[in-house]
Amino acid sequence: MGLVAKRAPNAELARLKENLSSVIRGKSEAIDQLLVALLADGHVLIEDVPGTGKTTLAKALAVSLTARFSRIQFTPDLLPTDIVGGMIYSAANGSFTFRPGPVFANIVLADEINRASPRTQSALLEAMGERQVTTEGASRLLPRPFLVLATQNPVEYNGTYPLPEAQLDRFCLRLSLGYPAREHELQLLNDQAFSPPLATLHSVMDTDTLARLQTEVREVGVEASVLDYIVRLVARTRHDVRLRLGASPRGSLDLRRCAQAAAFLAGRDAVRPEDVQRQAVPVLAHRLVVEVKARHGGLTGEAVVAEALRSEPVPA
Repeated sequence: MGLVAKRAPNAELARLKENLSSVIRGKSEAIDQLLVALLADGHVLIEDVPGTGKTTLAKALAVSLTARFSRIQFTPDLLPTDIVGGMIYSAANGSFTFRPGPVFANIVLADEINRASPRTQSALLEAMGERQVTTEGASRLLPRPFLVLATQNPVEYNGTYPLPEAQLDRFCLRLSLGYPAREHELQLLNDQAFSPPLATLHSVMDTDTLARLQTEVREVGVEASVLDYIVRLVARTRHDVRLRLGASPRGSLDLRRCAQAAAFLAGRDAVRPEDVQRQAVPVLAHRLVVEVKARHGGLTGEAVVAEALRSEPVPA
């Protein structure tokens, strides 16, 4: 590959990362992944054990952006209309008017998304895929930018429903935070001594700036050899006999966009193969459905993508 032009890292993104890092200590890589998804205009599934800061990270992002934020606490009795809204009857004039639901926001926190029934979860499919909601035969556009941050606990199954494959495929990437290192947990205890850092957080970016950055990310160059590398990685998952379902074309698109966002975040004007490699597992692994026998043998989507990265030739 030719020389890649280098530019100064974006100052607005640096301030945004600093803001998030003041709340979520020692998780620079996870914060970078969140920013990659934000720049790529994609949705994020944050999957981790309880108490590691999933909801706090989502709320910190919402506070850091001058944007409309809504939180939906998913429960078994939640209905689709509780998410997208519905028609409300007015006794004054005898007519029905549409009342928007909490999905009509720039940043939507879908907390513990796997606690709602599949019927309710499906209410997000059109919103996440097409940035619109259709009710009573009328389609209504959602505000832009539009980002769904969903959280789920992967170790608790009582009262939960697995996310359908079609919904998982609409998440641009999946990330986890994990337990903090000892020094960061000590810092966390000191931070929380009087008031949580989230209470003093302030906005550092507006939606117009974010929209401009998302446009600039689309202009990051991707050579033909890198595009071919993306296609080969994705195709390998579709031909793996241990998988019931490989990555979709939407996965290829998201991998390209996330690689562009990663290059932009690093201050480069073109994608390198290592950008694709760094984003492959977060973008592709959650879309793969492992056959039952292979899953019981310990195979995971992450392992399949890692094998593909080791096997496929890397562009020079």
